Amino acid sequence: MTKDQYLRMVEQTGEEIDWDRCPPDAEDFPESVLTALNIYNSLGNKIFPDVGFVGKDYVLLDYLLKSYNIESEQQKDWVFELLSHMENNDVAESQRKIKSEYEKIKRK
Repeated sequence: MTKDQYLRMVEQTGEEIDWDRCPPDAEDFPESVLTALNIYNSLGNKIFPDVGFVGKDYVLLDYLLKSYNIESEQQKDWVFELLSHMENNDVAESQRKIKSEYEKIKRK
């Protein structure tokens, strides 16, 4: 559900807007977060059949940082912290899915 859909639903039902439940839109994030998200999505994935997603391929990171004019060490650290956070979440989600699939297979 997008923010716009949520706001229309609340309007139709006459409920009070609960901003904690409202999904964020791109404009709700600082530009640095959007830049990190774009860089993250531009990096390749490392996926193995038995293990699943194990992380991003950072070969293009320097090129992407230059492309987005991220030059200071502070900016690079911030972007890398965001990239690491997104990667950790994706690895955990992949592991959860793999475990769930193994459990399904074991039950059969």
